Amino acid sequence: MHADVKETVSSLPDAPGIYRYYNKESELIYVGKAKSLKKRVSSYFNKQSQYNRKTEKLVSEIRKIEFTLANTEFDALLLENNFIKQYQPKYNILLKDDKTFPYLCILKERFPRIIYTRKYTPKQGEYFGPYSSVVSMKSVLELVRQIYSIRTCNLLLSQENIEQKKFKVCLEFHIGNCKGPCEGLQNEADYLQDIAQARNILKGDLSAVEDELISRMNKASEALEFEKAASFKHKLDLLEKFQTKSLVVNRKLTNIDVITLTSTETDAYINYLQIKEGSIIFSKNLEAKKKLEESDEDILSIVVQELRSTYRSTNPEVYTNIALTVKSEEFENVVPQIGDKKKLVDLSLKNALYQKREKEISKEEQKDKKNKVLHIMQENLRLLQYPKIIECFDNSNFQGTSPVASMVRFVDGKPDKKGYRHFNIKTVVGPNDFASMKEIVTRRYKRIMEEQGEYPQLIIVDGGKGQLSSACEALQELGLYGKIPIIGIAKRLEEIYYPEDNLPLLISKKSPALLLIQRIRDEAHRFAITFHRQKRSQNTFVTEIEQIPGIGKKTADKLLAHFKSVKKIKEASIEELTELVGKKIAVKLKAESGKAES
Repeated sequence: MHADVKETVSSLPDAPGIYRYYNKESELIYVGKAKSLKKRVSSYFNKQSQYNRKTEKLVSEIRKIEFTLANTEFDALLLENNFIKQYQPKYNILLKDDKTFPYLCILKERFPRIIYTRKYTPKQGEYFGPYSSVVSMKSVLELVRQIYSIRTCNLLLSQENIEQKKFKVCLEFHIGNCKGPCEGLQNEADYLQDIAQARNILKGDLSAVEDELISRMNKASEALEFEKAASFKHKLDLLEKFQTKSLVVNRKLTNIDVITLTSTETDAYINYLQIKEGSIIFSKNLEAKKKLEESDEDILSIVVQELRSTYRSTNPEVYTNIALTVKSEEFENVVPQIGDKKKLVDLSLKNALYQKREKEISKEEQKDKKNKVLHIMQENLRLLQYPKIIECFDNSNFQGTSPVASMVRFVDGKPDKKGYRHFNIKTVVGPNDFASMKEIVTRRYKRIMEEQGEYPQLIIVDGGKGQLSSACEALQELGLYGKIPIIGIAKRLEEIYYPEDNLPLLISKKSPALLLIQRIRDEAHRFAITFHRQKRSQNTFVTEIEQIPGIGKKTADKLLAHFKSVKKIKEASIEELTELVGKKIAVKLKAESGKAES
């Protein structure tokens, strides 16, 4: 444990709050909440509590700890959520959702319009939603416009403009969708009454709208205004039809959030429903990537706060399938066991499970797709074995300097980056690609023989017949020629060559097998070029070091042996350098590093 970290841990209070871990670059890497900061943070440094390699890696990176006290554990949860949203630390779970949702807005203007938008700007008007889809949002807006006469034009209906008769009624007036406020045919009080009822629909308070329409229908009927009463009856039928389509459970269940979670070892799948008068007014599926060994209870507690904040919910009840670990003063958490409440939770969980199943099916389909490509490759290249492991070699040199090579390894059609290898050319002098290829192939498979490792089912050489022949010579000397299939891919025409065959193999340019071979070759080339640039940069810097008065080859080698790379030499502090080579040389080195960076 780092000295500063040890000191902080020993002085932590036994109180609720949040703790923040920083790495040596002072980057925030993790935020957590705790009922007791002292107990929770100390547990990370107790060897018995190291759950997995991810947690161990997190702990190994911690160089500084900061904390903030909170009044309650729930306050700590809210604070934790704010930090995660703002800084997105790499070890915290993150909700995957980059979609913007539509809202309906009653604009702040005379004779207000109702518009839909994806931008949430509170100053513009009163917002309702968000809606889970444009279809559901438009169905609500259509209901409002069928029942009430809300204008759709964007005219500036000031009192002065109407009195000066600047406007004429449009087609919407003639077909009965608008009552013509632009010509003063509808007064503002009457219009605002319609807006007030439209607001109830947008809020999901359909009972209030229903009561108001029934009242107006009865009054019209009593006054023998049967045509007017029939109009209200038609509007009631529209409202009932809308309710029937959206009703899920008992209409008495209202103002409720339903949030359920199911998970795998690596991912959590969440469904969120907002319920108003027994109807779902909003639905959303989300996915969270687990970073450490978070429990479902902990994830759900974080997710509930995030969802309610993001979608601006003030509902007083939250139904979940798992009890929340942190109690809130803002809402009551319920885990229903029977009845309509349980039906809602089951419906939400059904959506979460469906999302989880779809993701697993998608992963399997991706795997099958890769397997299919490799089977096509096996057929196209006439391989006796399925090419589960493919290794590809590439050389890189610049004007004969710093010759290097690379090998990339693909397993099941995917890069296996742990299996990638860099090679410094040791036995070849000057830019000789053929001899370099022979050297690296020899070194690679001689080592596998000695370590009894796993051989690939296909070797790809980036280059034409010359490089391929050199690689084959290496395999012959090792006694592996003919035991491992090997091909070369020529850069210019993207042709595939076999050993001892002057004519290239004809594969369709659109074949997925050829596209995968090209991708593997391009990855090997990228990997070689990256290493070559690092090598040239390192050689240049080492040469510059040796040119500093008082520093010779021995000192340069000593620095590289200790720090392992030029990058670490540049990043080293004056104190570290002084300890190794003395203060005078350390100052010169830092000055040289500054020049190199500028």
